Amino acid sequence: MGALVLAAGDEFTPPTAEAFNLPAIFGWVTKPMLLAVLSVVIIVAFFLLTTRKMSVVPGKGQFLVESLYDFGRNNIAREQIGAADFLRFVPLVLSLFTFILVNNLFGIVPILQFPTMSHIGFPLALSVLVVYPVYHYAGIRKHGLGKYLRLQLAPPGAPKLVYILLSPIEFFTKFFMNPITLAIRVFAAMFAGHLLIMLFGISAEYLLLHGEGLVKAVSAFSFAGALAMTFIEALIMVIQAFIFALLSANYIGAALAEEH
Repeated sequence: MGALVLAAGDEFTPPTAEAFNLPAIFGWVTKPMLLAVLSVVIIVAFFLLTTRKMSVVPGKGQFLVESLYDFGRNNIAREQIGAADFLRFVPLVLSLFTFILVNNLFGIVPILQFPTMSHIGFPLALSVLVVYPVYHYAGIRKHGLGKYLRLQLAPPGAPKLVYILLSPIEFFTKFFMNPITLAIRVFAAMFAGHLLIMLFGISAEYLLLHGEGLVKAVSAFSFAGALAMTFIEALIMVIQAFIFALLSANYIGAALAEEH
């Protein structure tokens, strides 16, 4: 959103994917990179500040962090992974949720105004380099390589001939598509939502500056649309962070399960 004026003269030019290719701030460091680092600083500071003086009767900060921890622990990790194995994965699930949430919310923060996850590289790195190896390692460690592959590629209960078709599909899905689709969900939502906000904002500006007579008044509807999309996008940002953490926990739970 750094350059809202995309209109050349009297011709309206809508925003495209090029608007997300931000130039380097210095060297090879870009704004999304700095935002990713800033999110880590914010999250670490939040947990340190809210837990430094724990008490039986929690204050507002402690209540907030306990609620957040309880949500990640019980509503995501325990439900998806199971009571027997979930506890050691709580830090991972909570970290994924908070990291993606903060980076998504950057898209509606004044001045920052850029959701880091609208660059496919960030959610793809989380999915392929973090979630993917974790859930496969957890499954192999529990079942052994042979049994784990058998559980993943040959779910019990199907006729033997069906496995000729089923096993390659299961292999492609669980070893290739799962990490890719996990990343694409949050990326697509952040990219599309931010693009719509930009479109409404630029349209409003163009109508106000270049419109004549009653056309200028129409810009108010575009401003209202941009505001409405901002609130909707804020909700989607939270939901997408939840879905990413939920599916990550679900994959771990499926890897640890005895049957599928």
